[in-house]
Amino acid sequence: MDAFRADSRSRDELIELVMQEMKRVREKLTELKVQIDQTQIVVDREQQRSTDVITELRYIQDNIDTMPRQDIRAKYDDALDVRNRLSTMRGQLEKFQSTREHLEREQSVLSGVLNRLQGIDALPASGSVEVEGAGGKGALNIVRIITAQEEERQRLARQMHDGPAQSLTNFILQTEICQRLFDRNPQRAAEELDNLKNVASITFQKVRDFIFDLRPMMLDDLGVIPTVRRYVDSYKEKNDIEVRLEITGEERRLQTHREVMIFRSIQELMGQARDYANASKIEIKLDMSGSPIRIQVEDNGRGFNAEEAFTASEEHVQDPRIQALGTLRERFELVGGKASIMSNETDSTSVRMELPDSD
Repeated sequence: MDAFRADSRSRDELIELVMQEMKRVREKLTELKVQIDQTQIVVDREQQRSTDVITELRYIQDNIDTMPRQDIRAKYDDALDVRNRLSTMRGQLEKFQSTREHLEREQSVLSGVLNRLQGIDALPASGSVEVEGAGGKGALNIVRIITAQEEERQRLARQMHDGPAQSLTNFILQTEICQRLFDRNPQRAAEELDNLKNVASITFQKVRDFIFDLRPMMLDDLGVIPTVRRYVDSYKEKNDIEVRLEITGEERRLQTHREVMIFRSIQELMGQARDYANASKIEIKLDMSGSPIRIQVEDNGRGFNAEEAFTASEEHVQDPRIQALGTLRERFELVGGKASIMSNETDSTSVRMELPDSD
């Protein structure tokens, strides 16, 4: 009994320490958010100033013969100053954002450790594969899954900031440029409006693609097969990669979370083939004919030593591709499925997955 009480006190102390550390990280993140917001305002202001200076330099270039030399020199000095300030502030912003990402990863790990200490680490008793090894392995798996979720949220946030958000900022700046040009150079203003229209069309398509990647509505409306076909067609249009899709069995609906798992797994593996393997060809096989559902994704790109990668100590694996594949395998195991990864440094990578079609 005394030993049990001592162990209980020790666990409570650890929980308190973890909670204090999480509070410290949250406070730092709050402070960092303010710094990022303030720096972003300065970057946007300098970006607008840079756009204004570029417009004025173009005007000087068009009227170089009539512009006083002193005005030309002063404007080029302004251009150098704004370029240096913008570069400095962007560097500061990137530093803050990198620190934020590090703190968010630390927060995710601490959350996983806290769940472990509080006993929120048990896997479902039925329909899942037993986690190998001692309790530490189970905790590590949970932390990895939580970390992977947070990293995906961070990736989406960066995509939104660097894509649509940045485009909207540029729209505002270009609109202001057009307003200033209407009085003194209507022809140039019309050209800028044409450019703005083209950029708006491109951005609109990017937003549609972003929404599809985030959560394709047709996955709920039509199911996984049409969604996979649509994604493969879109992927081939945007990347110089040959993709062959082979679907066998009846085109049927599954439970929503199973359709999501199938689509996300194919999407993730195609992204890895492009981003990490530098593949020129991908083959996808989706067999819906029975239970389990069978999925295979194979690429002809750069592989890796799978046997060595997945027998190494997991906390020392640094390759993001291997980490993502390990997390994918764990997701399938948690719902009673399985995933096998075959790859070597001189051959292609093939991932085979099996997923029960019902609970």
